[in-house]
Amino acid sequence: MSEPALELEGVVRTFRQAGESLEVLRGISLRLAKGETVALVGPSGAGKSTLLHVAGLLERPDKGAVRIEGRDCGRMSDVERTEVRRAKLGFVYQFHHLLPEFSALENVMVPQMIAGVGRSAARARASELLGLVGLVPRASHRPARLSGGEQQRVAIVRALANGPSVLLGDEPTGNLDHHTAEEVMGVLIGLVHQTGLAALIATHNLDLARRLDRVLALEDGVVVERKV
Repeated sequence: MSEPALELEGVVRTFRQAGESLEVLRGISLRLAKGETVALVGPSGAGKSTLLHVAGLLERPDKGAVRIEGRDCGRMSDVERTEVRRAKLGFVYQFHHLLPEFSALENVMVPQMIAGVGRSAARARASELLGLVGLVPRASHRPARLSGGEQQRVAIVRALANGPSVLLGDEPTGNLDHHTAEEVMGVLIGLVHQTGLAALIATHNLDLARRLDRVLALEDGVVVERKV
């Protein structure tokens, strides 16, 4: 059996609030297989973003292990964690965070060039990715000239630009109307299955969550598998 793309084991995350300790994550354990889409649901304030930050190596857990393709990231230096994050993880947020002065094509080129890819290779890869989501005709347009759904599709393929193993989404359709959200989620699911990466997607939308392979609910600091 191959290593999971992402594994959390016994993850605890505690914050200090008004002089007291608040345990947001209370021993989280989960595994994501390659090619698998998993929804993360739960009420606001339950800790979904915190869990994604820990899984994405943006925060260190107080206890427990985070493994990316079998590599334990707990003992890594900040520099090593940054390298893993750049090479193995892709992030999509509720707001697209595209660079407004750059075209759609250039926005997908930027993370590749930061990683050391040459301009011509980055352009070819960006054009290929935009083609997967039907946006080649809009490649030269800046974000302000794209619809909300088009902006999120660019954000998704930008997250895939460096060939990550894991895609983490924090309410990636939260700013979209129902029809556009359905469309964008369909694009995301299709890309995950086509590329073989794993995706953990936090969402409040249970209709969209049902479209993913599994649904995990975060309640009282623990995750439980749910049928929705």
